[in-house]
Amino acid sequence: MTNKRILNWVGITFVALAYTGCNAPSMVQKTPNLAVSASYNNVQGTDSTNTGKVKWRDYFTDPNLNALIDTAFKNNQELNITLQEIEIARNEIRGRKGEYLPFVGLRGGAGLEKAGRYTQIGSSEATTEIKPGKETPEPLPDFGVNLVARWEVDIWHKLRNAKKAAVSRYLGSIEGKNFMMTNLVSEIANSYYELLALDSQLNIVKQNIDIQTNALRIVKMQKEATRVTELAVRRFEAQVLNTQNRQYAIQQRIVETENRINFLLGRYPQPVLRSTGNFETLVPTVMQAGIPSQLLQNRPDVRQAEQELAAAKLDIQVARANFYPSLGLSAALGVQSFNPIFLGNIPKSLMANLIGDMVGPLINKNAIQATYYTANAKQIQTVYNYERTVLNAYIEVVNQLSNINNLSQSYDTKTREVQALTESINIANRLFSSARADYMEVLLTQREALESRFDLIETKMQQMHATVNIYRALGGGWN
Repeated sequence: MTNKRILNWVGITFVALAYTGCNAPSMVQKTPNLAVSASYNNVQGTDSTNTGKVKWRDYFTDPNLNALIDTAFKNNQELNITLQEIEIARNEIRGRKGEYLPFVGLRGGAGLEKAGRYTQIGSSEATTEIKPGKETPEPLPDFGVNLVARWEVDIWHKLRNAKKAAVSRYLGSIEGKNFMMTNLVSEIANSYYELLALDSQLNIVKQNIDIQTNALRIVKMQKEATRVTELAVRRFEAQVLNTQNRQYAIQQRIVETENRINFLLGRYPQPVLRSTGNFETLVPTVMQAGIPSQLLQNRPDVRQAEQELAAAKLDIQVARANFYPSLGLSAALGVQSFNPIFLGNIPKSLMANLIGDMVGPLINKNAIQATYYTANAKQIQTVYNYERTVLNAYIEVVNQLSNINNLSQSYDTKTREVQALTESINIANRLFSSARADYMEVLLTQREALESRFDLIETKMQQMHATVNIYRALGGGWN
């Protein structure tokens, strides 16, 4: 067969196999809706100044809090697990890249073969003489050392697209790490402010225990003077015990909150260093939300969803390329002989081969069709996931902006309530001392004042949490 006829057959085979790829099912890919609102429901203006771009070291001014965050970034186990996932994704890129590059290796081997006397190979060996009067050895050994090469020619860019998809997933894993850092910062900051609030509530409880103990002493004196009954003494005593019991509950919450921070920092239980100033004097950071479109660049989870969407689109192209024929080349060059001493006898021991093959699907395409349909379904999933992520980011910002505004008004109202009840305690005590008020009025006033101060601390904590949560919602905390 002449070379021209061989080339003709190769061409006909290629056209026939390529035609099979034309029968790949066509699908309509879903495209994401990238439109976002121009503003946050008029809650914030269109100023592009965005607090989410501020570095966390500059956003949080408490040195103790910053030290905790620094430690968490080094020791947090979940974050370190994510870093290894990034390394795995990077190795996936290396593996994908190696798939479309030629592979060259060194092969050495030895074997022994016994062919039947009346077979084609056996009969030819029986009549072949290596030297005059000496037949081919039986059984026939085989020794060889050669270089081998394999290469799948990436005609349809299937392997290159697989590598690009791996790159997108690698970039997505980095964004996933950044999003975890954002969440880690917010969890530590929220727990830290909760710890400060509990410290403040514990101080309030201790102050009230002193006040109530003093009131109990006065009531006992009045009982001795027959101005009140034993009932009043018991009621005041019960209030002191109730407040002491609340103290123990707060102390337990402090231990649990400290250990929640210790867990995030990847360390065993120990005291958490924190500020000792007046928690009620903390001023929430003034927020600038910018415009909604900035969420697409600032939020790591949005960027991660975007990278996953890009990878899913490439997966469809990879799956579609399976319907087309693949071209593979393999070659070998080396020496081979039935006796090792003849391996150096070149060119007689020299062997070489070059093989090209083309394979394409003809019948029973169920497997590649299933892969293609699955890739398309996953691409649609990533579109919905991207849209959901953007929508969730937008809603989180709107909720927190509204929360900040309402908490500010609530704190002002609650402050006036505390002031009014604090004055009521003094008035109630004076009236009780002059027998112009019942002891129950004193007890109720003290209880309401304590509850209102607790509520004030709780509102301040929610204000600080809101500043942390809006910072997270805007995409801050990882840079």
